Amino acid sequence: MPIRSTLSDDKKSLQIMISDRFDYGLHQGFRACYRDLTETGMTYVMDLSQATYMDSSALGMVLLLKEHADSYGGRVVIRKPHSAVEKILRVANFDRFVTIEL
Repeated sequence: MPIRSTLSDDKKSLQIMISDRFDYGLHQGFRACYRDLTETGMTYVMDLSQATYMDSSALGMVLLLKEHADSYGGRVVIRKPHSAVEKILRVANFDRFVTIEL
């Protein structure tokens, strides 16, 4: 399965794991992971260690997640991106407004 999500027991953190390709084909599933979460101060952790490809629509999806998190005082963390994905994120300057943990 290319996308999975897990909500922490205290409902303060959502982990979204993406494998293989992060592209428009995951749009509906990605949005479904977080759209109903309205907890204040939630951390949205994206595990991209298994995502070997990311396109511009995926960058847009991350921006939509960031917008959602911001509206509820939360934050987005991208954890352990695959080297190819990390390069895309840095070229697009995502490290300026999203935490990237290597």
